[in-house]
Amino acid sequence: MTYTLAVILGLVQGVAEFLPISSSGHLSLLQHFFGMENNDNLFNILLHFATLLAVCVAYRRDIGEMILEFFRAIGDLARGRTSQGNPPEARRMILLIIVGTLPLFLVLLVKDRVEALGNSPVFVSCALLVTGCILFFSDRMAKGHKTVRTATLKDVLLVGVAQGVATIPGISRSGSTISAGMALGFDRKFAVRYSFLMSLPAVLGATVLEVVDVASAQTAIDPAVVPMYAVGMVLAGVVGFFAIKLVNLLADKGKFGAFAYYCWAAGLLALIGSLLGFTFVPAA
Repeated sequence: MTYTLAVILGLVQGVAEFLPISSSGHLSLLQHFFGMENNDNLFNILLHFATLLAVCVAYRRDIGEMILEFFRAIGDLARGRTSQGNPPEARRMILLIIVGTLPLFLVLLVKDRVEALGNSPVFVSCALLVTGCILFFSDRMAKGHKTVRTATLKDVLLVGVAQGVATIPGISRSGSTISAGMALGFDRKFAVRYSFLMSLPAVLGATVLEVVDVASAQTAIDPAVVPMYAVGMVLAGVVGFFAIKLVNLLADKGKFGAFAYYCWAAGLLALIGSLLGFTFVPAA
């Protein structure tokens, strides 16, 4: 690990986590081409955690309302009250996020195998090509009108399945979940909002699991890399915040298809480079 690599990976994570081009795929490919023998899963998770903080800042009002409604719901249950047919939007969003997160528990059964896929640049390159296909067709879907009030539990469960599939390196989480929402008739702005809010428990859970894995392996972290990790995280968080704003704008205008061409180009170049055994190491 070098500062140069930390800066590059932080910038890439901040952009690729929210733009529909697969941050996990880009991180895996970059680490391969920069000559890292094995992907630094801890650094990858920390970068994802930094972009989670960006989501918290960008959607702080929604998150604040959901926290308040969570405690209000507990209070209502304690007093024997229930919302009759029309709960507050923030309370319903909590339910939709919980249901949408459920498919990830199935992914836990194959977590190690899924992570191992990131060590194969050929596989990740092909997955990027698949992401391109997903994005290409997403722009051609009719505009939907479902919102937090009208989206069904079945709808969000299917979006959750898309999120589970997107744990595969090279498959874009935001691209898959937003496209799935659009296919199910979600309003475009709601599809983006739900996708990003649904990422909170997923990324937080992945962060906790990775920290537990590192602790249980009793592997000491080299103190020299800690400042490098910090630099990467700061960049990922700041860049990620502005990327969120950009995605909302592009989704509303139906411009996701442009990223399909990028994913196809990046996937094809990475596939050729990996087959030819191309690698390079940046200056420290």
